[in-house]
Amino acid sequence: MDGQLERAGDRWQLTFVRTLSHPPEKVWRAVTEPEHLAAWFPADIDGKRAAGAELRFVFRHDEGPTQPGTMLTYDPPKVLEFTWGTEHFRLALEPDGNGTVLTFVNTFDELGKAARDAAGWHVCLDALAYHLAGEQPPWEQRQRWDQVHGGYVDAFGPEAATIGPPGDSG
Repeated sequence: MDGQLERAGDRWQLTFVRTLSHPPEKVWRAVTEPEHLAAWFPADIDGKRAAGAELRFVFRHDEGPTQPGTMLTYDPPKVLEFTWGTEHFRLALEPDGNGTVLTFVNTFDELGKAARDAAGWHVCLDALAYHLAGEQPPWEQRQRWDQVHGGYVDAFGPEAATIGPPGDSG
């Protein structure tokens, strides 16, 4: 499991570091442009791509309610930082030879959802890598989530897994 969980003051932070074999400019387009986000990010991000802009996160298949957010940092092709509801996200891109090191950080309040969300972001970042390569993932998203979720429960402990899989009410 490549997601790491740690305390961040009175909140929790998931961090993923992925090395992608594509230049930062290409990765930047994939993490900011709507037509690319649709391939890997769980919601559409409506709003101007500029620091201070108001955002709306709209689920494509009504998986959840539309939520507000704010673009905090928009510094192409280096840093994208925003809030989504009460959560904070930061995507930082560093050149690495011909590729890019992407650091994805999600900060949130409730420990009980850490394993669920870590598995979800793991799948999303896997899908991003396939999208950048111009390929379709060889799995369905829920199938891949099921494959990695147990590893995060084991790594983070049962207290980080009190909120169940996406779409479950319990």
